Amino acid sequence: MTYVVGYGPRNDDRSALELAFQFARSRPGPVVAVSVVPQGWGTPVAAGVDREYEAWAAGEGQRSAELAMADSAHHRDLAAEAVWVTGRSVPATLIDQATDRDAVLIVVGSAEDAAPGRVRLTSKTDRLVHSSPLPVAIAPRGYRTSSRVARVTVGFRGDDAGWSLLDRVAGIARSSAAHLRLVTFLVDPARRPVTTDVSHAQAQVIDVWTRQAVAAQAEAVVHVRTLGFADDEIEYGIAAAPDWGAAVSSVGWTEGDVLVVGSSSTHRLAQVFLGSSASKILRNAPVPVVVVPGAGA
Repeated sequence: MTYVVGYGPRNDDRSALELAFQFARSRPGPVVAVSVVPQGWGTPVAAGVDREYEAWAAGEGQRSAELAMADSAHHRDLAAEAVWVTGRSVPATLIDQATDRDAVLIVVGSAEDAAPGRVRLTSKTDRLVHSSPLPVAIAPRGYRTSSRVARVTVGFRGDDAGWSLLDRVAGIARSSAAHLRLVTFLVDPARRPVTTDVSHAQAQVIDVWTRQAVAAQAEAVVHVRTLGFADDEIEYGIAAAPDWGAAVSSVGWTEGDVLVVGSSSTHRLAQVFLGSSASKILRNAPVPVVVVPGAGA
């Protein structure tokens, strides 16, 4: 079991490594920091320039690997390695490295302009999330922790994709001795979901959604018990609010929490598509977020 970390050549934030080591404390396995540097052109015409460029890239890669090992020294009790590789595409190269190493997770950090403690994708990590066959974990900007994963919160929708996600995450939480929390986020739509002259129609629709969510969660809790979770290891609830920020913050978060979301169940590329709800949850999450591709990936 290996955790592959995307580590930038000029990284000034070790949050991705911190998150990877947190996972490694929960489910033991080596952490491999991978720095991807540009490839040379490889053409005879630009041979001289290409050699200079490759030498520069090699120097960048070596320095990045050394920095990664220095950052890993904060966790001397856990196995760590740092490598640098060349590649045309950072997301594709990270996926190749993870596949070659039989990794269970790819871990990346947030954008440099993300607010401290918040998750924000870069253009590269956005492509990674939408193309990886493996789960991708995103650390909040400046993330630091010495804890293990104590509780896994699943964004549960109650549809087929939600049930598939629940089974996968429950198995991971069980093997990590982490508690499992099911949360269904209900946010009032910006526009009425129906056109009608009936008074309070939107409130009635929200009420129907809530009853359906409660029923789905009750069924899910019964299912989770059959997977070996005791009652004191299961939490569940509805997070209803007028906007996503309020809904996500209303859940309550503590150190050791990790949030898991799945891909869209309605998009034709469901196995790789991060739906609008998951994207909004991710942007408002104050804890690490793991994006799990659909079962078809």
